[in-house]
Amino acid sequence: QLQLVESGGGLVQPGESLRLSCAASGFSAKDYSIGWFRQAPGKEREWVGCIIFSGSSAYGDSVQGRFTISRDNAKNTVYLQMNSLKPEDTAVYYCAAEGRGSSCVFGRSGGMDFWGKGTLVTVSS
Repeated sequence: QLQLVESGGGLVQPGESLRLSCAASGFSAKDYSIGWFRQAPGKEREWVGCIIFSGSSAYGDSVQGRFTISRDNAKNTVYLQMNSLKPEDTAVYYCAAEGRGSSCVFGRSGGMDFWGKGTLVTVSS
């Protein structure tokens, strides 16, 4: 069974950092593009970024320079390091996998193959 499980969400203050994990099972994450998306209450799902099989990554404009995606092949886990968090980063964060195609790098959530259930990040003082 192909599965993604996010963890690491929580409540942090503005300016702080947080690292989310996306643990893959049933497949090798290094053979897929893994994307991070987020959805704030009352808003559409937003692309955060993507890491492809080569290890290269791409990011949305709102997080560029603050967020970093990495992958630990031994742990079959993808991470989202979030620095300088802002209240507008508050959202449920999802990871998703794409076997083939370009949806991940172009932020097209509809083209992702399967999703995790999400983890909530709240940035508030």
